[in-house]
Amino acid sequence: MTNKFSRRDMLRLAGVSAAAATVASPAILRAQSGYPSRPISVVVPFNTGGYNDRLARAFAPMLQPLLGQPLNIVNRGGAGALLGHTFFMQQPDDGYTICLSSFGPYIPLNILTQNATFTVEDFHMINLPSQDYTLMATSADSDLHSIDDVMERIRNDPASVSIGVQPASADLVNLTILMEAEGISTDDLTLVNYDGGGPARNAAAGGVVDVALVGGQGFLPLAEQIRPLLTFSDEQRDGWEGALITNVLGDDAPFVAGSQRGFGVHSSFVENHPDRYQILLDAIETASKDPANIASLEEQQLATTWYGPETSNRQLRSTAALMEQYLDLLVGD
Repeated sequence: MTNKFSRRDMLRLAGVSAAAATVASPAILRAQSGYPSRPISVVVPFNTGGYNDRLARAFAPMLQPLLGQPLNIVNRGGAGALLGHTFFMQQPDDGYTICLSSFGPYIPLNILTQNATFTVEDFHMINLPSQDYTLMATSADSDLHSIDDVMERIRNDPASVSIGVQPASADLVNLTILMEAEGISTDDLTLVNYDGGGPARNAAAGGVVDVALVGGQGFLPLAEQIRPLLTFSDEQRDGWEGALITNVLGDDAPFVAGSQRGFGVHSSFVENHPDRYQILLDAIETASKDPANIASLEEQQLATTWYGPETSNRQLRSTAALMEQYLDLLVGD
């Protein structure tokens, strides 16, 4: 049987470091294939000014020298990202249109609640550096000092703890998962619904509700005003103290991630144009790992972590599967 070595494997065998191989690869492959030979469009399924738009505009000039072509940002907001995702899928799968979006939870929501014409499998994630998460928090001067305090009160009287949450959200799904593990119905809880994450966070910080479950990254500006109690993640995030959901429910605890933002392409592009895909993949990986780029993105409070395609696709599909399992919470009564 003939062994198949990737270009990166061959460079390693030749004694070239992995870092040097990664830096050199986009230009090498581009010279060989002629791709890209014209500007690349980056579809952002949201209006200007939001996180995805800022990440796209910050990242584009970092990719340009690696790809040898400018990247044009195309905003197509509306209908909870459905319009932009649909527009992207209608474009040719030739590598000249890529997407930067909050693929999770919006792709599953588009499919499960808005009758989208695409599937999760139609999208291939290159990297999702921004992985938001649900954080349960209370006010800094609350007499609830831990998740154990919260659960003890709820076990004794489910209605005794007021909980701020957004309806039809990943945070509500995570709360439900936590309560199900305790055999408690969310119907028995005192839920206070908020139209956005900001009001829910302010309610927790101000003691209007006992606790709130909202995206953790949005709590950062309120760090001095809140006490973190539980992070729905398998690792510590953003320096928050308090328990992890895996400590509470076990190593295999299910939870829905918050916004999973980053670069994606058509799955058919990966299949039909593997050489072009490799150029794009190498360029995004190289830009993501460049120390100067990391410093610049961090200064703008934008995510930089390189997870790569395997992890990013697994994370999105896990989110989609859990959201389908709790579809009734996402569509409401």
